[in-house]
Parts: sequence; structure tokens; C-alpha cells
Amino acid sequence: MINQVTLVGRLTKDPELKRTAEGTPVTNVTLAVNRHYRNQLGEIDADFVQCTLWRKVAENTSRYCRKGSLIGITGRIQTRHYDNQAGKRVYVTEVWADSVKFLDQKKPDETYAPAAREG
Repeated sequence: MINQVTLVGRLTKDPELKRTAEGTPVTNVTLAVNRHYRNQLGEIDADFVQCTLWRKVAENTSRYCRKGSLIGITGRIQTRHYDNQAGKRVYVTEVWADSVKFLDQKKPDETYAPAAREG
């Protein structure tokens, strides 16, 4: 069986790098993927796809991408579930990325500084 998906879209917010209890880098992003047609109002609709990035892919995406960055993701679809506070089972479908390509046009030496955090 084949479980592979390739998406191109824009990040809806800055990626935030986190680490698991074991120290593995991970970041969760939402990718806005435009549809290939216009709706009745003449606007282009988008789907918002949850994606999980691990290890170097997560580190590099957090370092070099920001809200609005155009990226391509290749990975697999994974479904998980949990019980919410009301005791109802909630299913989540997301893409676990194997690779990310940065598609924005930038100068070779241009990088993003880490976002300042208040606290």
C-alpha cells in the first residue's frame, strides 16, 4: 500500500520548535493549500492541513520559515484519536512530513532571526 501526500501551501503562523520528553525536535504547522478553482464569489478557497515535522525537518523549518512562507511538504497521512473533556472521542487527521522544500524566493544569505518572546 502507498500512503504518500505532497502539498504546496503557505504557513498560517510562525513554526514553533518544541522537544519531546526524549529531546526529539518537533513542530506542528498548519499549511493553507489553495484549491484549483474559484467559489461562487470568485474567490479561491483553501484547505488548512495540520502537519507534524520531526528532527532536522522541524529544526530547519523553524529556523528558516515564518508565517506566510511558501513550502512544499511530502509525507504520509496519519490519523489518531483522543477523548476530549466531555468524554467524546475526537479524530485528528494530519500529515507527518518526511521532507520540506522552501519555495520562497530569497537571497542566499537571508535567514530569519528567532522570534522574540515576551515572558
